[in-house]
Amino acid sequence: MQDNVTERVIKVIADHQRIPVETITPESTFAALNIDSLDGLHLLFALEDEFNVDIPDDAARGFTSVEQVASGLAELIARKKAGAQEQA
Repeated sequence: MQDNVTERVIKVIADHQRIPVETITPESTFAALNIDSLDGLHLLFALEDEFNVDIPDDAARGFTSVEQVASGLAELIARKKAGAQEQA
C-alpha cells in the first residue's frame, strides 16, 4: 500500500506545483521542491481530498519530505480502515 500512496502523493505534488512528476522522488524534500508554507497548506488540502482523510495539524507540521507525507498518510488510511471495520 505504501508504494501506491507514495505514487499518489507524488502525482498530487506534481499537479499542484506544476512540475514534472519524474523530477519528484520519495526522498525529495519540500525545500528542494520549492514548497513554501502557503504552498504546503494548499497541498495539505489537496492531499486530504485525494485520500479522503483529515490530516492533523501537528502531523502536517512534521512533514518535510514526500516520504514522510506518504508514510503519515498510509498510517492515517490504515487507522481509518481499522475504525470502519470496528464499527461494522
